[in-house]
Amino acid sequence: MSYDLTIAPLGQTIAIAEGQTILDAALRAGIYLPHACCHGLCATCKVKVADGAVDHGEASSFALMDFEREEGLCLACCARAESDLVIEAEIEEDADALNLPVRDFPGTVSRIEDLTPTIKGVFITLDDAAGLRFQAGQYVNLELPQGIGSRAFSIASPPGDGREIELNIRLVPGGRATTYVHETLRVGDRVTLTGPYGRFFVKKSANVPVILMAGGSGLSSPRAMILDLLAEGFDKPITLVYGQRTRQELYYHLEFLELARKHPNFTYVPALSQEPAGSDWRGFRGFVHEAGKAHFGNDFRGHKAYLCGPPAMIEAAIATLMQGRLFERDIYTERFISAADAQQVRSPLFKAI
Repeated sequence: MSYDLTIAPLGQTIAIAEGQTILDAALRAGIYLPHACCHGLCATCKVKVADGAVDHGEASSFALMDFEREEGLCLACCARAESDLVIEAEIEEDADALNLPVRDFPGTVSRIEDLTPTIKGVFITLDDAAGLRFQAGQYVNLELPQGIGSRAFSIASPPGDGREIELNIRLVPGGRATTYVHETLRVGDRVTLTGPYGRFFVKKSANVPVILMAGGSGLSSPRAMILDLLAEGFDKPITLVYGQRTRQELYYHLEFLELARKHPNFTYVPALSQEPAGSDWRGFRGFVHEAGKAHFGNDFRGHKAYLCGPPAMIEAAIATLMQGRLFERDIYTERFISAADAQQVRSPLFKAI
């Protein structure tokens, strides 16, 4: 059984299946509704039900208060239709968004590579010969067995060939999903990816120099963005500032050195924060935001910046960029928020994408 879901600002009506959330139905129809945690905790996906009835599902009473429910508000990531619906949502136009519909992509694990002692490169060849169409910087949900469920991972490979998808997965101590990937997942295993998700991609229409700041496994999206831009012949300066603790954790280092050699408009600035003093490392010693500040002389004007990494790195990078006279409208990031993390969500320093 299905119902009609009408999204008032667009005047568009789509089908929503019984038991399907409003958010899932919209994304699978190629309609982007703002969202973040997808656990009913952060309230980013709050919309108004102008007509019809919904089951609020797992929406927390903190994110969606009783008086809001009485006023017809719901959380799109949790709410399920109980009749035909008309909703009112804030739909932001983005000239660079392709608005690709979310789909399920079964596939087979084709390769697993040790990128660092704690990060594995997992390569998945999709059954669909056409592959996954996505924008560099977007992510997918990886469905895992044994009751683990799905987890979000950025796509590290460029969109040029969406048949084999690369995910860089860091082992999180105590994390069921990443422990399974690192200890149990094998080449030949069947998995399912769902995507593409997210509004984190290069604003190519701006046609201005690009700064990418990354730390840890946050390199995934910037790598895909860089490979995509260079393949398209993007001629504005592209700078990657990438940080890890030690040299053995600095993966794809040689690849970026080679890209910098081949492409005059690409600059690679690696930074190590805990490299032993006696090592032969000749690059920057310190944190990502410090390396960026030193490289640009604390002047980031005229750029757009894309940040990926641990929350502390992102906050420090945002502060540094803004102190270096880059407006918040030119800073983009995306945070993956787990159910546990969402309990601690606070107002961000800037508008998240």
